[in-house]
Amino acid sequence: MRKSYFIFIWKKAPFLRLLIPVIIGIIFQFYSKTGITIITSVTVFFLTTFFLFSFLPDAVRFRFRLIQGIIISLFLIAFGSLITWQKDARNGTGWYGKYVDPQSFVVATIDEPPVEKAKSFKAIASAETVINKGKQQKTSGKVLIYFDKDSASQELKYGDKIIFQKGLSEIKGPGNPGAFDYAQYAAFHQLFQQVYLRQNQWILLNEKDKKLWPQFIYSTRENVVSILEKYLGNNNESSIAKALLIGYKVDLDKDLVQAYSNAGVVHLIAISGLHMGIIYGVLVWIFSLLPVIKKSKPTRLILIIFCLWLFALLTGASPSVLRAAVMFSFIVAGNAFGKKSSVYNSLAASAFLLLCFNPFILWDVGFQLSYLAVLGIVVAQKNISNWLYFKNNYAQKGWQLAAVSLSAQLFTFPLCFYYFHQLPLLFLFSNMLAIPLATFALWGCLILVFISPISIAAVYFGKAVYGIIWLLNHTVLFFDSIPFSLWQGVSVSPGETVLLYIVVCSFIYAFIQKNKTAFKMALVFSLIFTSFVASDDWHAYSQKKIIVYNIPMHKALEFVDRNNFHFIGDSLVLQDKLLNAFNIKPAHILLKIKENSLFANPSKVNNKFYQFYTSRILIIDSAFNFSSAKKVDLDYIIFSKNPQVNLANIATVFNCKKFIFDASNSPWKIEQWKKECEELHLQFHSVPEQGAFVTNL
Repeated sequence: MRKSYFIFIWKKAPFLRLLIPVIIGIIFQFYSKTGITIITSVTVFFLTTFFLFSFLPDAVRFRFRLIQGIIISLFLIAFGSLITWQKDARNGTGWYGKYVDPQSFVVATIDEPPVEKAKSFKAIASAETVINKGKQQKTSGKVLIYFDKDSASQELKYGDKIIFQKGLSEIKGPGNPGAFDYAQYAAFHQLFQQVYLRQNQWILLNEKDKKLWPQFIYSTRENVVSILEKYLGNNNESSIAKALLIGYKVDLDKDLVQAYSNAGVVHLIAISGLHMGIIYGVLVWIFSLLPVIKKSKPTRLILIIFCLWLFALLTGASPSVLRAAVMFSFIVAGNAFGKKSSVYNSLAASAFLLLCFNPFILWDVGFQLSYLAVLGIVVAQKNISNWLYFKNNYAQKGWQLAAVSLSAQLFTFPLCFYYFHQLPLLFLFSNMLAIPLATFALWGCLILVFISPISIAAVYFGKAVYGIIWLLNHTVLFFDSIPFSLWQGVSVSPGETVLLYIVVCSFIYAFIQKNKTAFKMALVFSLIFTSFVASDDWHAYSQKKIIVYNIPMHKALEFVDRNNFHFIGDSLVLQDKLLNAFNIKPAHILLKIKENSLFANPSKVNNKFYQFYTSRILIIDSAFNFSSAKKVDLDYIIFSKNPQVNLANIATVFNCKKFIFDASNSPWKIEQWKKECEELHLQFHSVPEQGAFVTNL
């Protein structure tokens, strides 16, 4: 019975047997970067082998069915590698990166409405033409453009064409320990190069390239935003409404978003399977009240899927929305035909389709969390719900909702540890209150958009929607304010995350199937996981590091001694929540540094020279004059704040192993120093270009 449980799922979910080898092929190609000739040859070989195998007698094919299965799996692995290679824009013959240089003119089309940043406008554009010495080359590929804030860039819209002449640079992450790897994130979205354009560095062309469907989506999105702002105001409630309904997050308050994250309900402001589930549940209820529709299963199926996709399109058709729509469409179709046991097949089929369209979505956090959450609900929700039974109908419904949250959290908390380094401890209670409020708010926003032409009705209905969202926000803020409601600062490696999933799955299987072997396996892997965590703690306790952070326009240096640190640099880096959260805090979580655990200053002289264990460091952040009868040995000289110094003179006084130029220096200054270092044969490290400088003592 226990063994047949997996066999049943395996047989009833044929797409699962297709999905797994395709994922293996995608991962293999991403890390191996195998050439197209080899991939194509292998794919054709296994396809031909399978084709020839089909001509064998039935008895022979049955006898060697295992070999046939292996051939099919190997073909699918090769197929996964092939689509990954093909979807990589850099492999296209017309990719602009193969033709552009600093002297090239680039003609690009704005692919989406520019997003306003603190000091610029950010836009993704398609590089359609590269002009070299008067010769035009048709190209493809996307480039990330930052426009300096001015009256011209403020007027840029979707479909506008521009021409510019400026060297492109590779998109790079900060390279700080534990920090979010923006370069990798951009690469998954096929963005590899960027450029910053000032007012006199680009020209708006008269020609436009506005495609009908994207233009409809963007205009619809703008109309929805304007309606919500008109009837809800320009406030936190309006920004949450826009996030709930269309995933519009431009004007979300960062502290409020953090509160949603800390309370464990941040999924409410990211269009996901939850929103589709809410829409689906209400649609099923509405159609069950209509006599003609409820009697016709195909009609009900078509109408539900149509409404789901209408919602997806009206809310902007963002990748996360479309992903949720595809996933839920397969689930709804499977349930509609009475094949609830094949929900695994519905999930696998939707994932297979999405990966064939875009294999890089495999690394999308939303993709991973969405499928794991739904899988958790499918696997564990019924069993968790059976733990308790309440005679009161409302109490029973509340417990069922709690069971959904628990089962989803069971399958997602290891990834939450890995990506977000935290786990809300009151997520069960916050979700029980926030999800019903978000359901009313979501449908309220939808109705508000549809009745907006009736101004009087929209005004009063908007007040009701505002009240619901106000209550939702304050509920979230209440849970966020409770002491010890958040377990944070957790750091797990990819290997430890896998171990944690083995532990979770083993425990779940042990409890569902009453399997002692699975329970013992869970205990063994729990012990292994604990030993890995203990080993990490031991390494953290014995660590000694010097870190020069890559924070543009800021000086930031840390001496790390065990779980303690000493910071030298701009006080704003520690005081500014965003700067700290994106640069310093991730390093502290990774290295298990206690936030409030400062150790005594390293030995220093005149705020310039530092002695940290065996390392001798000089920090030059202003004009510097020093003389000595003989050369002074140093390990590192760190240059900050564009000091007026001559490297040749510095080199005659100090015998230094490495010069370090931090991110507070101007790019032109660093380039000048780099040339001097190369002429003098001096070792150097450019933090803005090479990422944070980290050394272990």
